[in-house]
Amino acid sequence: MPRPATGPRAPVVLPGMIRHATPQDLDAIAALHQEARATYYRGHLPDADFEGPAELARSRQGWAAAVDRGNAVLCAEADGELVGVAAFRPVDGTTTLTQLHVAPAHWRRGTGTRLHAACVAAWRAAGVTTARLEVFEHNERAHAFYTRHGWLPDPVAPRSGNHLVLRLALTAP
Repeated sequence: MPRPATGPRAPVVLPGMIRHATPQDLDAIAALHQEARATYYRGHLPDADFEGPAELARSRQGWAAAVDRGNAVLCAEADGELVGVAAFRPVDGTTTLTQLHVAPAHWRRGTGTRLHAACVAAWRAAGVTTARLEVFEHNERAHAFYTRHGWLPDPVAPRSGNHLVLRLALTAP
């Protein structure tokens, strides 16, 4: 049960669990990934770029490779259902948040915030001081989410194609 607020912006403890992904999660992860991507790509890219059986299979294969690499894929569960997923890995020597998706039916329930906090905790535990991500330029919801969590435009390379590049400076907890 959520903890009652004690101030105007007091944090709420949300139900659910964050855990490492397993191979048994791959079908659910790929389906969630496809559903979430459709919400921000539709109208900006051809549907074939993010929907259909071939794209679902490609997505599943990519997630399988990420899960095989180790503990860099996190799943959010609510009531036994996979409702969010995040992945990160080093890219060119910088920790990069490569994916963070929440099932649209679970938006605005704290799932993304819990996944983000779990990523940040893992990065801090590993001694990471800066993280990077790319967000589709038309995905205003995600851009606002990352801005609320302290991500800022990369001062050196703020764009990569049709994506905005953001950086997060990690401070001590």
